[in-house]
Amino acid sequence: MEYLINITARAERDLEALYEEIHAEDSEAAMRWYRGLREVILTLEMLPNRCPATRENPLLRHLLYGRKPHIYRVIYRILEKQKQVEILHIRHGARRGFTAAGFEGQEP
Repeated sequence: MEYLINITARAERDLEALYEEIHAEDSEAAMRWYRGLREVILTLEMLPNRCPATRENPLLRHLLYGRKPHIYRVIYRILEKQKQVEILHIRHGARRGFTAAGFEGQEP
């Protein structure tokens, strides 16, 4: 069964910042990489449970994209009742763990 992908405002801001950071509009290779990231996010509609839980919060999962040292984490949660995958945050994998506090208290 397919899940609806919902990219939160925060994750959209993360994508916009990443687009600017890698200068995607000035580089064909960077644009291909960026499009690949967006496409891999959309693959979560078919198998969202394939990715592991985050170490910060076992109710959240993360999808890794890229090659070392440029690996990015797509943090998301699965809302089973709504058949929805909610993309919460996109960050460089080398950064410290995120604070899961902003995502607690919401239906997993």
